[in-house]
Amino acid sequence: MTTTEARTEPDHGPGTEPNGGQAAPAAAGHHDHAAHGPHGYSAQKDAHLKRLRRIEGQIRGLQRMVDEDVYCIDVLTQVSASTKALQSFALSLLEEHLRHCVAAAAEEGGTELDAKVAEATAAIGRLLRS
Repeated sequence: MTTTEARTEPDHGPGTEPNGGQAAPAAAGHHDHAAHGPHGYSAQKDAHLKRLRRIEGQIRGLQRMVDEDVYCIDVLTQVSASTKALQSFALSLLEEHLRHCVAAAAEEGGTELDAKVAEATAAIGRLLRS
């Protein structure tokens, strides 16, 4: 199986969750900022969902590769491609967070700005450790 074959999973319809319609549980440390308006990624939500579905297809491709006893180096190559795709997605989301959420906090200044900078710094640290 090639990297491209792993990316050919069908897209789920708009607004549907790939895991049978249930949203994933909130991550530890999740903050509900809905009262502050749309998130930085909201303008690109459809593109982000499409990208995540493509990554999901890559992961399903990995499952098939293991199920079909594909050569381990080929599986590792696909793991690397999937990892890079997730890292690229994370970096894009981080950039949007900085441009939208941190920039809005900068306008407010004070403790809100400090909190957003600390939050972004922690997120960058998690990304570097992954």
